[in-house]
Amino acid sequence: MFKDKTLLITGGTGSFGNAVLNHFLNSDLKEIRIFSRDEKKQEDMRIVFKNPKINFFIGDVRDFESINSAMNGVDYVFHAGALKQVPSCEFFPIQAVKTNILGAENVLEAAARNNVKKVIVLSTDKAVYPINTMGMSKALMEKLAVSKSRDPRVQANGSVICATRYGNVMCSRGSIIPLFIKQIKDGKPLTITNPNMTRFMMSLEDSVELVLFAFKNANPGDIFVQKSPAATIETLAQALKELFNASNEIQIIGARHSEKMYESLCGKEEMSKAEDLEKFYRVPADLRDLNYTKYLKEVGPLLNNKEYNSENTKRLDVNELKELLLTLDYVREELGLIQN
Repeated sequence: MFKDKTLLITGGTGSFGNAVLNHFLNSDLKEIRIFSRDEKKQEDMRIVFKNPKINFFIGDVRDFESINSAMNGVDYVFHAGALKQVPSCEFFPIQAVKTNILGAENVLEAAARNNVKKVIVLSTDKAVYPINTMGMSKALMEKLAVSKSRDPRVQANGSVICATRYGNVMCSRGSIIPLFIKQIKDGKPLTITNPNMTRFMMSLEDSVELVLFAFKNANPGDIFVQKSPAATIETLAQALKELFNASNEIQIIGARHSEKMYESLCGKEEMSKAEDLEKFYRVPADLRDLNYTKYLKEVGPLLNNKEYNSENTKRLDVNELKELLLTLDYVREELGLIQN
């Protein structure tokens, strides 16, 4: 499906973008376009990869003309460009609106105008029962993706727009594992918001696997979730301390702005209609129009009525988490087990 096609990755200089790029460089894609506003990171990638298949586009998803121009001739889009830090979005919510909502609409509209065949937007567990700006803006992004799936232009072109929802991606930029490792190496206390908070544990490789599954299996408006284990923040800190043979103390600093005790990947309303696909859940979109009297009420078998969250998924203990952490290149590099 990728032979001689062109893929555009928005936010392509970030952790997700790099992981997706690394995978697709080995595919039959004709061209991969990296779209972002960070010229320094683009230059770093250009030097590292030295690959003629990659083309770099400076632009901002907030600027429709820049993304519309970059999307000319594109077959597939992976939309990863976003503001992702919860505290930053809480302090500057209008910036989250401009990037995560209005920027996403620009990407989707440009895709519709350029007859893009597949668009996957990157969402987050924080979009489920959102209590913070980041989650709220991502939840609205998902609604925009479903809405655009109903667009007559998109339907006439046979295009598919869908979303993938991620939990905590281990070792992604700005996440907790690199912070803990730095604190260990600097001899500082490991700062924990709340030791009983649970978070999903996904690797960057898992995130790519989810994208590939969505590319191959999505129907218009679908939301895909990958089943993942979880751990408490205290378990994560202890596992890293043991891996690095460290004796740093643990310092409880309290929850940051609008943090949850646990995260959800599927709400109970979604789970009531979700399709279980072994390693994944597919949440289908409701693509009916507003004339509800046209539709008969059909109630099929329900999967269950419980949300899927980091409290009721498989819980990793310290040893299991250590084993998982040792599969991550970033952790192995920091331990000196492989060369950077």
